[in-house]
Amino acid sequence: MVAALRLPSLTNLFSSPSVCRRSPAILRRRHNLRPPPPPLVARFSAQSAASSPPETEDRLDKQKNQTSQNRVNQDRVITPRSQDFNAWYLDVIANAELADYGPVRGTMVIRPYGYAIWEAIQDYLNVKFKETGHSNMYFPQFIPYSFIEKEANHVEGFSPELALVTIGGGKELEEKLVVRPTSETIVNHMFTQWIHSYRDLPLMINQWANVTRWEMRTKPFVRTLEFLWQEGHTAHATPEEAEKEALQMIDIYTKFAYEHTAIPVIAGRKSKVETFAGASRTYTIEAMMGDKKALQAGTSHNLGQNFSRAFGTQFTDENGQRQHVWQTSWAISTRFVGGIIMTHGDDTGLMLPPKIAPIQVVIVPIWKKAAEKTGVLSAALSAKEVLQNSGVRVKLDDAEQKTPGWKFNFWEMKGIPLRIEIGPRDVSSGTVVISRRDVPGKQGKVFGISMEPSILEAYVKDKLDEIQSALLERTISFRDSNIVDVSSYDELKEAISLGKWARGAWSASDADELKVKEETGATIRCFPFEQPQGNKTCLMTGNPAEEVAIFAKSY
Repeated sequence: MVAALRLPSLTNLFSSPSVCRRSPAILRRRHNLRPPPPPLVARFSAQSAASSPPETEDRLDKQKNQTSQNRVNQDRVITPRSQDFNAWYLDVIANAELADYGPVRGTMVIRPYGYAIWEAIQDYLNVKFKETGHSNMYFPQFIPYSFIEKEANHVEGFSPELALVTIGGGKELEEKLVVRPTSETIVNHMFTQWIHSYRDLPLMINQWANVTRWEMRTKPFVRTLEFLWQEGHTAHATPEEAEKEALQMIDIYTKFAYEHTAIPVIAGRKSKVETFAGASRTYTIEAMMGDKKALQAGTSHNLGQNFSRAFGTQFTDENGQRQHVWQTSWAISTRFVGGIIMTHGDDTGLMLPPKIAPIQVVIVPIWKKAAEKTGVLSAALSAKEVLQNSGVRVKLDDAEQKTPGWKFNFWEMKGIPLRIEIGPRDVSSGTVVISRRDVPGKQGKVFGISMEPSILEAYVKDKLDEIQSALLERTISFRDSNIVDVSSYDELKEAISLGKWARGAWSASDADELKVKEETGATIRCFPFEQPQGNKTCLMTGNPAEEVAIFAKSY
């Protein structure tokens, strides 16, 4: 039950001053100063009942829905997004049953619905990885500390985040172990044993694993002590092959973000300051969240020979000469789930793009009299079977303990793209009512869609495609309207102060980049692959520049 989630504990775990200050209602719930709110009768939206035309009002028990709405007004569960974005985010995670708190501060338990979204990400990427010649495998999560120390930049970059094991089996270990923060070091240790000749190259693997980084400030899905990810690792004979691989993988991530999750990321190269510890170059996809902060949603690193030299990972080339391999690594994590929430969600809750949604269609049968039940359920089951057989992910909510109004609002809050309603009149007319999650109220509801299998299947699939496209168009428009072109540092500071992204020519020093971060809180998110033509002048120094960079505050 959603009402049983301990939202105050989740809020305290992933602490934010704005959340802690925000709501006396939370304090009242926490200390049981009044009875807890009832199950989600109609907390998150009254639009379904309110938008019903006169001929369908008898579908709902008006008195129950009005009582429920009164409770909504007294104790709103989801904070309005515009009022407090962070509180809204935590409310959505709790009430949509995506995650709960773990017993260790900064950890989370990913609940089935949240994990199903991660599985959808896995399903897509696994296919793409295998199509491009990669194989899945697994490396241990315990890494000797001496491995981390072998690459100087790597150990410097990760030392503050390391979790160490010093005792095992009741005895102090001879060498402390690092709980995997990333796997470049242990991968190279094994590559050194597997790679001997140019015939062993390229070696291209991926693993789906958990990672531990001891973050001081955490946010569920976005930044936690432990998270899930995939990390790819490849070894090549030439620098050109490694560069091609790194760019290929960031392209796969970009297409995934656009086509599957309707998130219009900007792909590009990280600055030297923001490059992964131990990499020669880092490529990234940067996404604009609903609060206009940037989220680094995926990265691909050209590691050059940094790790292969540290670990002695060599091969004999075709001329009989010993050479160090050229390497890449690349990853997407459960952070992407947080990106989906923050990109598409609204005051009602989640809004999931159909291609990533664990459930694409929910069917809600509606009856009031016992004599109507059999016919309505039979029609609902038939509709479910038609859609399921056509490859649509569909759920029939035939639970009798909840009212239709409760179900409407619950599934809207869970972000289901389409809802099908079937009542006695629909059974008589051989039709259904279909509502879109992304278009609230009457505008998103269509009556009289035929139950005839071929018509229903075609209509539902067409609407799912429409929703996917509409969400992408909406997010592209939002992104583009919040990127400001700047030509001076003053203009950059003004854009950042307004919560925008700033785009301007840049050829200044690392010290200047750090100055921008210190004075504005913004960092260079990337030098986009897509660059404007013509001469450019650095916004900071006035010197010639070859590229524009994007600056933004970020998670």
